[in-house]
Amino acid sequence: MNAVVYARFSSSAQREESIEGQIAVCNQYAKQNGYEIINEYIDRAMTGKNDNRPGLQQLIADSSRRQFQAVLVYSLDRFGRNLQQSVNNQYKLPKKGVLLISATESFGDDAAGQMHRNIMMSLAQYYSDELSVKVKRGMEINAKKCKSNGGTIPFGYKSIDKQLVVDEKNAPFVREIFEMYAEGKRAVDIANYLNGKKIRTASGAKFNKNSLHNILKNKKYIGFYTYAGIEIEGGVPSIVSDELFYRVQEILKKNKKNAGHNKAKVEYLLTTKLFCGHCRSQMTGSSARSKTGKVYYYYVCNNSHAKACTKKSVRKELIENFVVKKCRELLTDKNIDKIAREVSAATEKAQDKSEQTRLKRELKEIDTAIDNLLKALEAGQNVDLINDRITLKRKERENIEEELAREIRKNVTLSESEIRFFLTRLKKGNINDIKYRKMLITIFVNSIYLFDDNRLTIVFNAGNEPVVVDDVLLAEIVENSGDAAGLYSEGHGWPGRKFCVKGDKL
Repeated sequence: MNAVVYARFSSSAQREESIEGQIAVCNQYAKQNGYEIINEYIDRAMTGKNDNRPGLQQLIADSSRRQFQAVLVYSLDRFGRNLQQSVNNQYKLPKKGVLLISATESFGDDAAGQMHRNIMMSLAQYYSDELSVKVKRGMEINAKKCKSNGGTIPFGYKSIDKQLVVDEKNAPFVREIFEMYAEGKRAVDIANYLNGKKIRTASGAKFNKNSLHNILKNKKYIGFYTYAGIEIEGGVPSIVSDELFYRVQEILKKNKKNAGHNKAKVEYLLTTKLFCGHCRSQMTGSSARSKTGKVYYYYVCNNSHAKACTKKSVRKELIENFVVKKCRELLTDKNIDKIAREVSAATEKAQDKSEQTRLKRELKEIDTAIDNLLKALEAGQNVDLINDRITLKRKERENIEEELAREIRKNVTLSESEIRFFLTRLKKGNINDIKYRKMLITIFVNSIYLFDDNRLTIVFNAGNEPVVVDDVLLAEIVENSGDAAGLYSEGHGWPGRKFCVKGDKL
């Protein structure tokens, strides 16, 4: 079976050598499991928090060509640390007949195994977010001391001991830029002038309109240190006068053209989870604008565009709120204990420790052999020969220890207490927080099937007995969400029937 390798390292915490380590482990896994590696996709110094990675995008595009049947990664967090994007990308691969396989993690194929995988992915984002908070906190401390937080040093400055000082070589060009713009010169003309003199931006690129505007708007040039909302007057040495800077700001404001506002990014949390109950096609996000200009967001059946299905669209906010509420209800103390116990047991069950056992047995045999050789050495037998054999045995022991360490890393285990701690924290989350809502849906929801007669079936990765939503709960949904008749697109009422929410047992 053909396979490819995807490897990534982050510029913030890893070195490029880690790519070679990831590839080596994936190649060893492929050799042991009968996969033939035909290609490698690599993203160097790329964060896993978004999927704007050329290697990953090329991999997903190439998966449509049916040339490989599996993608090997060192661990799931190499594929991505942003939970929703990672799940969406993983969903694309099976649809193209491609498996995503972790070389160092083992997950079962049943509901408990899926839950294990989802918890591991959620933990990857949790630790990534925790790290971001700590890094941000450190940067804020630096900011209060007016120290550089890395990144590109503004043109006209240089950094000494993390403090910005004037770069006397380029500072005169900064003053010239402001003076030329104040005299009525266009940004494009100033850029051409600087490029003609072989002057380059702080990043080493040619000047253009955007880089000029960034300079003209930067308050550092009048002595303000700014970082993430922190602003300290006099925190850096100024290069231009206040009078010249604010005169330029007025000109920029006057010359600014009216531009349409970018559309707000709307995240559809049930993408890849919500399906049409009639034709089983996936339902995806859509929007419509009313005569008053208000935008409404829906999920629509993919087949409805071609009029191959008559499924009505459904209001995004109401169905997402309902699903999140149902997920939250699963986090009872009893369920948390059950999930922790059964996922931990499934983790253990999925482990193949036969190789570990063999390697540990070999280590014991080598230790016994070394002890015997040492005893022979003490008895005065052939010293040179015995020393050489001891050296070989110790080298052999080092190799087996490395192999054993790799085997142990393959078998990722989560204890009951670790899973219980994570789910208890999850129970206390803010239900209005977008990251929290994503995490709940990703961990618990396998699929949702929606019908026009108001039957809604949710297949949970874990759950108890099927739940029937009766008129009392229906009234509660109406009270919390507004008019229930608005669940579907305008003109389609909700007759008020009961519908089922089903959950698979672990």
